[in-house]
Amino acid sequence: MSLSVDVYVPRAEGGIEVLDVPPESSDVAGWERWRTEVWGSEPVRSLGARFFPRLATEDLTVAPDEVSDFLAECDLLRTHLARIADHMTAEAEAGTGSRKSHAEHADDVSRRLDNIVNAARRALGIGGGVIIW
Repeated sequence: MSLSVDVYVPRAEGGIEVLDVPPESSDVAGWERWRTEVWGSEPVRSLGARFFPRLATEDLTVAPDEVSDFLAECDLLRTHLARIADHMTAEAEAGTGSRKSHAEHADDVSRRLDNIVNAARRALGIGGGVIIW
């Protein structure tokens, strides 16, 4: 099973409305196991990330007024992509993660971050929020 990233808008009567993913976009945010292996991992937490680590225990809902901060956190993770890929490679060598090369892990995370950033920018443009579930 995969994690998905979507844009939502708050409803006036309460709750949210999840918007359709545009045809040129992807909603893939990683595998379900990435909740703890990547987004909630020690390397991500040690960077001071406050959004992504929540995925280790729950779905992540980013409120409309938090989207700019969330985009900054995405940039932070991208800056430390090699460190995250190091962790994924070590997990694979220990037999608990996906057996891919360091470059493949880095590319996988980068592509998922691209999808997440794309959704966050769409949300920012309409005053919406982001949900990863």
